[in-house]
Amino acid sequence: MILIGSGNVDAGAIISVAGDSVWAASSDFQLSAAEMKTLAAILTGDSAAKDKAFGEGLYVAGTRYVLAKADDEEGVYARSGRIGIAAAKSTQAIVVARHPETVPAGPVTVTVTGLTKYLKEQGY
Repeated sequence: MILIGSGNVDAGAIISVAGDSVWAASSDFQLSAAEMKTLAAILTGDSAAKDKAFGEGLYVAGTRYVLAKADDEEGVYARSGRIGIAAAKSTQAIVVARHPETVPAGPVTVTVTGLTKYLKEQGY
């Protein structure tokens, strides 16, 4: 499963499920320690972190996004204008991807959840 090569994503990162380390990232998509911790908290079921992101926005790679969805099955989806991000977790990793204006949310979510499913099957 390819993230950037899918054509649905223009930047992305794979971080630890604890939100404390970056495993891989596009050069123009660097998440801060606080951003990683927030994503990890939301994706591991922290309702206070989720509520805060719904109320105040979700910051990813320095950009503020409006959180549109956060659930256990499809992960997180948020928008900033016509650009959006999707994130989902596997057993050990969180996959985060940004899509350009020309790509709708659906294909990006499918790409991200597909990669996390693959990582789970591989033990990650």
